[in-house]
Amino acid sequence: MLPIDAAAHSSRWRRRHPCEKAVLGFGLTVLAICLPPWPGAVLVAAATLAVLLGPAGVAPRQLWRAWRIPLGFCVTGAVPLLFQVGGAGGLVSPAPDGPVHAGQLLLRTSAASLGVLLFAFTTPVSDVLPRLVRAGVPAAVVDVALVMYRISFLLLDAVRRVREAQTARLGLTSRAAAWRSLAGLGATAFVRAFDRAARLQTGLAGRGYDGTLRVLVPRAVVSGRFLGASGALLAGLVALTYVLERLLP
Repeated sequence: MLPIDAAAHSSRWRRRHPCEKAVLGFGLTVLAICLPPWPGAVLVAAATLAVLLGPAGVAPRQLWRAWRIPLGFCVTGAVPLLFQVGGAGGLVSPAPDGPVHAGQLLLRTSAASLGVLLFAFTTPVSDVLPRLVRAGVPAAVVDVALVMYRISFLLLDAVRRVREAQTARLGLTSRAAAWRSLAGLGATAFVRAFDRAARLQTGLAGRGYDGTLRVLVPRAVVSGRFLGASGALLAGLVALTYVLERLLP
């Protein structure tokens, strides 16, 4: 199991309805995209961090390990805005407003990624997928997603075990050996993926699979107080952004 999935299963908000956490997490994401980067995205990022580290109970180290990957994509996407192609400066030259645009994009995307992480750190995928059928998603699509979600963890575990075996057999002692081990790892994972799929199909057929996976979903009731507090937070961020936008230069 990935660390973020383990954190979601042990989260303080584990028993809350996914709709509540979706309103809060994706609401913060939308605000980060729609509000002005300064001070809107900064306020959204600060509020999201406060919720993650406070009421949601996410450990700072876990949050950083999960956030650094999307943050790297945010930085990579902002760097090209620092340059322009063509013009009087030559083939490639610094863009006149490059730092400003790059900073705005970085603020928006980093704050938006925190909102998505808020939902991911508090809501297991196994709680969300079965409820998508009630939202109008075809049952066949949900079933495929559930199966792929299960198989992905099995394959990750198989890859980890093969990698440990290769290391124990000195398969990474040189560059050539490392490449041979990597090729063997890919081939083994490919074969095991088909083997797992065939075994899963056989198991489902033996249990009378009729085209629908029936999954027990933990009972959860939507809390009006939580939704009200989430709405108040989102509205407060919007109001504070426009107030500070007028006061700050």
